[in-house]
Amino acid sequence: MPINYLRGFTSPERTDATNRRLGRSLAFVAGAANAGGFLAVGQYTSHMSGIVSSLADNAVLGEAGLFVSGLSALLAFLVGAAVSAILINWGRRRRLRSVYATPLAVEAVLLLSFGLISSNLEHHHVFFVHATVGMLCFAMGLQNAMITKISRAEIRTTHVTGLVTDVGIELGKMFYWNARPVLGEGKVQADRQKLVLLGSLLLSFIAGGLAGAVGFKHLGFVSTVPLAIVLLTLAAVPLVDDMRSEWRL
Repeated sequence: MPINYLRGFTSPERTDATNRRLGRSLAFVAGAANAGGFLAVGQYTSHMSGIVSSLADNAVLGEAGLFVSGLSALLAFLVGAAVSAILINWGRRRRLRSVYATPLAVEAVLLLSFGLISSNLEHHHVFFVHATVGMLCFAMGLQNAMITKISRAEIRTTHVTGLVTDVGIELGKMFYWNARPVLGEGKVQADRQKLVLLGSLLLSFIAGGLAGAVGFKHLGFVSTVPLAIVLLTLAAVPLVDDMRSEWRL
């Protein structure tokens, strides 16, 4: 790919086109990590709705171990989002080209490291499960906060509830029958560009889920390595730009 094309994914100068490209790529990664993580440890990690619900269930049932496990997953996602915000604001203050690339680089290093050492962790099953859930939740919080800030909350990539809801809203507008004009009210019309974006994000998440499920089923956690490579590819050019600037100074 041309360098400028890759630079556009995470450069500080944003356009709708670059946000859409980045959003689809990250939705694929989130789908792969979510589906693959479920096959590995039996828990989804890219959205917090189910985890928060399980906290209430386990508290009522007196399942202290499961309650603590769910709480740690929630806190890992929360800390990941907070770290992403810290990194982005730190980069903005220093006017770095890698302001949005840095959180992705951190996520890539986590996935890469975990994929490479997972064969040793599998011998310590309890630690392995908790470490896996915590790492994936942290990475998803990191990623979701970054794309939320970069797109001004228009794009989210780690859960599909909002995506499906918004798709339904736009479809409802599309099929609404504007039979009679109402004084002072325009026609009900769908935002077709938004509908295409939402649909593409949903399809990217599904495609990532299929790829992640196949990878984790046949390869195990080493299949996180290709995901890390994708993230590093998206982040690499702005990081190199900043390194060159530092060397020149």
